[in-house]
Amino acid sequence: MAPSFQWWAKESHRGTPVVVKMENPNNWSMLELESPSEEDFIVNNDRKSVGGEKGRGKNAKQLTWVLLLKAHKAAGCLTSIGSAMFGLVAAIRRRVASGRTDTDSEINNNNNEIDERNDNVTVKSRFYSCIKVFLFLSVVLLGFEVAAYFNGWHFGSPHLQLQHLMSMQFGVQTVFDFFYSRWVLVRVEYLAPPLQFLANVCIILFLIQSADRLVLCLGCFWIRYKKIKPVPKQAVRDIESKEGNAEVYFPMVLIQIPMCNEKEVYQQSIAAVCNLDWPKTNMLIQVLDDSDDPTTQMLIKEEVYKWQHEGANIVYRHRVIRDGYKAGNLKSAMNCSYVKDYEFVAIFDADFQPTPDFLKKTVPHFKDNEELALVQARWSFVNKDENLLTRLQNINLSFHFEVEQQVNSVFINFFGFNGTAGVWRIKALEESGGWLERTTVEDMDIAVRAHLHGWKFIFLNDVECQCELPESYEAYRKQQHRWHSGPMQLFRLCLPAIIRSKISLGKKANLIFLFFLLRKLVLPFYSFTLFCIILPMTMFVPEAELPFWVVCYIPATMSFLNILPAPKSFPFIVPYLLFENTMSVTKFNAMISGLFQLGSAYEWVVTKKSGRSSEGDLVHMVEKDPKQHQRGNSLPDLEEMEKEQSRKKLKKKHNRMYRKELALAFLLLTAATRSLLSAQGIHFYFLLFQGVSFLLVGLDLIGEQVE
Repeated sequence: MAPSFQWWAKESHRGTPVVVKMENPNNWSMLELESPSEEDFIVNNDRKSVGGEKGRGKNAKQLTWVLLLKAHKAAGCLTSIGSAMFGLVAAIRRRVASGRTDTDSEINNNNNEIDERNDNVTVKSRFYSCIKVFLFLSVVLLGFEVAAYFNGWHFGSPHLQLQHLMSMQFGVQTVFDFFYSRWVLVRVEYLAPPLQFLANVCIILFLIQSADRLVLCLGCFWIRYKKIKPVPKQAVRDIESKEGNAEVYFPMVLIQIPMCNEKEVYQQSIAAVCNLDWPKTNMLIQVLDDSDDPTTQMLIKEEVYKWQHEGANIVYRHRVIRDGYKAGNLKSAMNCSYVKDYEFVAIFDADFQPTPDFLKKTVPHFKDNEELALVQARWSFVNKDENLLTRLQNINLSFHFEVEQQVNSVFINFFGFNGTAGVWRIKALEESGGWLERTTVEDMDIAVRAHLHGWKFIFLNDVECQCELPESYEAYRKQQHRWHSGPMQLFRLCLPAIIRSKISLGKKANLIFLFFLLRKLVLPFYSFTLFCIILPMTMFVPEAELPFWVVCYIPATMSFLNILPAPKSFPFIVPYLLFENTMSVTKFNAMISGLFQLGSAYEWVVTKKSGRSSEGDLVHMVEKDPKQHQRGNSLPDLEEMEKEQSRKKLKKKHNRMYRKELALAFLLLTAATRSLLSAQGIHFYFLLFQGVSFLLVGLDLIGEQVE
């Protein structure tokens, strides 16, 4: 007698039959079949009772195979992750074997660059010594806590189960219990209160800075919603038109290209400026060369002479003594007697290549706007996808330009000059005191002084100037040190002038509390103190609490807001959050150096350029129109360029190792291990990932790949 299938027909769950085809454990496929006909499931004796309902077949053996194969696939993924980790460890071993610490001597051909061994060694070692002391104490405390855990001192986060302690006050205590109970009392009475107070202060600063960031984002959304855009009073079509009575506006413009030993990028920068669409008689180009390398000087001078023969109005200036670095270079150039014939000055660093219509998009904004001192263009980056480091920099700078600069320009008419890709009214520079060599941020210095004299600024988000980002962590670290040390020097110098100035009280408050204190001092302070010091300490002093939302929700929300101007970088939001906390070490150190005028406060190192933008643009120009861009020998030979690049690849390079970052990596990983004893899951993962981030940066695995 055939078995009955009535139990299957009444089943509420209806599955889909599958056929699994397996050639070997690593090659299998799953095929879905159509539902079987009802004749396949209806028994002759029960046809009437079943009626017209359809049934579906179910094979337990096939489903078992599917589950096993999916488990096999998951195991394969884990295996691939394991092999990737082994590859990472092997890369770390190779880099450590050939690495140099950040206190070793550097081979430096540029005598003007400040070698780290010439820094104030006492000041630099003091910070590192503090980190080492914290690391040593954390390792000792971790061993102490683990021993206590296995001796019955089980505690949760953040409250210790003091019943165990109270029960032993009148009982028999071992030597270990005696010392650990005293350690607990010391924590409760002396360590937790000040640590909790410092944590609360940092949390308040964190919330204020987050609110400021949120307001900036809302301002950016409002600008986009209302389509607010600076429009020049003199239309572009009038500039280009020469018919009828249309007024043509071609004022005298001085263009300055300051550079120092930058032979990778000088050719294309000079070529881009010489190709600007502006009357030659109304434009003068100054190549301000501070190079101390005779070969570089000769190459730049020859390039200038070649463009002079092509008809460009360009001159070469070289200073024997590099006083004041870039500020001194610009100041010296502005003292030339012929500068009085020019109304505006445009500044481009050596790696910036403006488009031919750059002046036509920026200079018209000065027409009939006598209060306008500066028109700043946005930067664009040719190598933003080169490696992880450049991708993360692109996120930061996209937020800086599209949100910070644009919002401040629209609502306040003031922002910090970026030092390049901008056009200044020479009259505003002279009335504000000109270029001063007193800080390493001469661009911000002149912007603040011009603002105090009542001048207004405009930022053009839709006008871009091409440049390149630092591709190595060493170059990026030097750049960030200058960018965060200089504002603190400037704040000390400008504070009395801001207080005595005749600008409105609101503008004074904006300069002091928002521009300097909140965005230049508070941000690196709380970022380093809260996530690199307080968070690890709360693992060893659990009586001081750090709320869950401070560790998780707020940083994630702020990272999401920061990444909005660069939506294509959204997959890198987690590395961005971790890397920003990692960079807080450099930024905090620079901020302290600038604020208290320590040894490295006036350190100025020219950011190393790779020349990728020049190479890419030259190849593109030759491929696009070889005849049009033939200018004798003014462009470098592409074959020679390729040979030079191949020679560079053959050179043996060394990865640097950064001891402060490595020490903090082990400190955070030690705190992560301690958090497991208190079952603090989110703190463990955050500390673990942050520790790995510090480790990667300390081993220089985040920047350019060097073998």
